[in-house]
Amino acid sequence: MYFVNDKEYKCSVAIAQDIFNDKWKLGIIWHLMDGEKRYKDLFEEVLDITQKTLTVKLRDLEEKQLVKRVVFPEIPPKVVYSLTPIGEKLRPVLKEMFEWGIEYVKECGEFTQDAPCEAKFVDK
Repeated sequence: MYFVNDKEYKCSVAIAQDIFNDKWKLGIIWHLMDGEKRYKDLFEEVLDITQKTLTVKLRDLEEKQLVKRVVFPEIPPKVVYSLTPIGEKLRPVLKEMFEWGIEYVKECGEFTQDAPCEAKFVDK
């Protein structure tokens, strides 16, 4: 058994399923792979997300210790988000998902000219 985030799990895959149970969290992490970002930048980069949803998902990722939020004491307040060390460990996982998605399109679909998603695999 595993106990994390005040829950008990029978399988480690269930932990990942519980954390990444929606369409937004992996996208947010994907965009944070470039480095720290302000809320406004994330909102512009994560396609089709509302401000409310972004706020909720960032809080959840912060609570799960995958994303770090730093508030700078200045006026107006500056807040930046970045990946924590455990969040950074998702980099190879997302790389594999990115590459699998490319292979899936090659076999089951077609490429269009617009590609809003670019590889972000600079090793850190």
